[in-house]
Amino acid sequence: MASRDGPMVAGTDGSDFIHRETVATHYQISWPPKKKISEVALNKGRLRKCVFSHLLLALLMVVKMVPDFLDRLDIFILEIEELEVPQPLKWEYVWLMGSLASFLGLTAIRKNRVILLQIYFGLINLLSTVPILLAAMIYFKEFFEYCTEDEPQGLQLWQGYPVSVLWYSFIVIAMQVHIFTLIFAWKLILAWKNRGMAKKVQ
Repeated sequence: MASRDGPMVAGTDGSDFIHRETVATHYQISWPPKKKISEVALNKGRLRKCVFSHLLLALLMVVKMVPDFLDRLDIFILEIEELEVPQPLKWEYVWLMGSLASFLGLTAIRKNRVILLQIYFGLINLLSTVPILLAAMIYFKEFFEYCTEDEPQGLQLWQGYPVSVLWYSFIVIAMQVHIFTLIFAWKLILAWKNRGMAKKVQ
């Protein structure tokens, strides 16, 4: 191409510079370069977040059950006893035991082991989702009365707050965590199975 005042290239008047300066599409790159994240890696990250959320809820449950643990160990702490925390029900113990499966889930994610993830999937269903559904049924009556009646009577209170409302706050969060956990775990199970079948075919 000719410069502003320099010689003209033979066979052109210089008006086709736009076409001659266009960079081919396959040579164009964006900056900064975008890294494509695979669906498997994305679901592993999401599942890992769900597992840690489950462990945080488990920590909250442990704090709630501390007075009961101390009673079983015959340890008396006045400040804790004065809190008058309601005695835990059986579903709370089962759900807390189910949270231990979180470590199995983390191991499955780290090692890409489909069998461990399948076991984790079953344990979450049995020991986490089922107890939460049971808790929702246990506290549904009092929660419904609190939401529909102007002056509900006979509600169990803790520190002036209805126990059913406090539990339903926990139940709603825990149920969301468990549902998303099952979704992402199932997607990973399918992806890893398909990958294993593809390797066998090859």
